Amino acid sequence: MSSTTQLERNLGKLDLFGIAIGQVVGSGIMVLIGIGIAMTGRSVNLAFVLSALWVILMSIPWIFISSCVRLRGGEYTQAAVLAGEKFAGIYIFVYLIRNLQMAVYALAFAEYFAKIVPNTNVKLVAILVATFFFALNIFPTKSSALFQNIMVFILAFALVAFIAFGIPKIQPGYWSQPGFFTGGALDFLSASAFLTFATFGANSIFQLSGECKNPKKDIPFVLITATLAVAILYGVIAMVAAGILPLDQVANENLAVVAQEILPRSVYMIFIIGGALGAIATSLNATIAWVTKPVLQACDDGWFPKALGYLHPKYKTPVVLLGFYYILTIVPIIFDIPMGTIVNTVLVLMYACMIITSLATIRLPKLFPEQWDKSPFKVKTGVLIFFSILASAVLLLQVYFNLSSLNTGLFIANIVILIAAVLFSLLRSKSGKVKMQISYEDD
Repeated sequence: MSSTTQLERNLGKLDLFGIAIGQVVGSGIMVLIGIGIAMTGRSVNLAFVLSALWVILMSIPWIFISSCVRLRGGEYTQAAVLAGEKFAGIYIFVYLIRNLQMAVYALAFAEYFAKIVPNTNVKLVAILVATFFFALNIFPTKSSALFQNIMVFILAFALVAFIAFGIPKIQPGYWSQPGFFTGGALDFLSASAFLTFATFGANSIFQLSGECKNPKKDIPFVLITATLAVAILYGVIAMVAAGILPLDQVANENLAVVAQEILPRSVYMIFIIGGALGAIATSLNATIAWVTKPVLQACDDGWFPKALGYLHPKYKTPVVLLGFYYILTIVPIIFDIPMGTIVNTVLVLMYACMIITSLATIRLPKLFPEQWDKSPFKVKTGVLIFFSILASAVLLLQVYFNLSSLNTGLFIANIVILIAAVLFSLLRSKSGKVKMQISYEDD
């Protein structure tokens, strides 16, 4: 078996919510909040909320299409349906490189662990934690989702403790100048765009459409509610992070600086273990749960050898692809390959690909007229066009901010990856091995 039609459809709304929250609440809040404070001061809380609105605007095309049909290949199926075969080949090539980020999660976990346990072998811990979560995901996704919900509960407890101990200690005059909008309106907007890295992630459940009980209702609902819930949580955390110590002491610092100031030692240890380690662990586990699904459909369609999409006969999980991504995760760890550079490089290309699919969402009523009529998110054609263009404009803004931060070498790397993706798509299409299947369903 090597088809997305064989996946177990057992994920409910609660399972998706746990995966979405675990994906969003990751190392971003632990690290990026200090950079946000450096950019805009105490208004970083509003920047987090605005970043969530950016994310929802970018996700509107996904909400529209996921409310119409089940997309067994997630983003890949969306690209194939809306923009055609050759674009699907380009998309899946970029997608493969983009998800090398799992090595970064494993290493980040090991580095935080080393702060608790001195003389830790960081490489060994990173490999062990990667091995554990990849092994966990050999079992049905339902099992991974249950473990995810437990970790999210512990993570939530750690963050709530940070808020509970911190709010009473916020200094008077939080909302007043000069600590508010320290860099002006432009830096505030730049901070909100930058912080989308921390609030972006609930859309990952889009890849699990083939395993959902009711994807057309649950995916749009969870995507919106999880993003907004995390944005509010982040906003309150940001008030504590920026409202107790002087700004120059917390700018460009992680949450541990403030946590050490406000939390008793025992609670601080819980915060580091449940907050820092929990945030990274849930992000890693969630990524492994969904990362293989678009590639599995691409194997069905012939972009990659069909043997890569083999499913475990009992658990219906793509064990070969899990092994492939496991190797891609541990090899950079073993050989000290700077994965952060590679991941940041393809973010621009991923946003560029999303612009194309967002604009192509305008075709939705023509492609799925009956399904669109039944969609709870159906809007008038003019409104659909407006939101598709708006989402594309927000994505274009993200491309601009990301491009402006790239040096010449990384800019050239983007061009090289794009050329490689185009060549892969053209050559594989001409080989005759690509036979696109219909990977969407009404139910």
